[in-house]
Amino acid sequence: MNPKDIVEEFLRVIMIPDPVAARAFVSPQLRIRFTGAREMTDPSECSAFNASRYKRVKKKFEQTDVVAGGSEDEAIIYNIGTLYGEWPDGTPFEGNRYVDRYVVSKGLIVQMDVWNDSAERVLLRAGLCEPWEISRQ
Repeated sequence: MNPKDIVEEFLRVIMIPDPVAARAFVSPQLRIRFTGAREMTDPSECSAFNASRYKRVKKKFEQTDVVAGGSEDEAIIYNIGTLYGEWPDGTPFEGNRYVDRYVVSKGLIVQMDVWNDSAERVLLRAGLCEPWEISRQ
């Protein structure tokens, strides 16, 4: 499986969520950084964090890119798209932008960085920022 396919299959499985199956795609030395500098080392931590923030969340892939110079042995992959699902109170959402960056080495994900607009949307829902401060609701 090439690095792009590894990332896309990992994302498909982790968004089920099935963190046990997702471990097949990651190195034992995996380093994860979620939005807000949250450090994690296992897919189960990603699933637990998502369960605390959302009632349900899925990713809609817009593109997956291999950075120039990447090889089957080592590559940097960006997966870009939007999140959709429900907040803990059941209110639906969509169009929540995300960017994930992965380092795949020798067929396993060794690093994962995750950014998205969820924190800003939570602030808006709590009345702690103005709607014009967030370009896409």
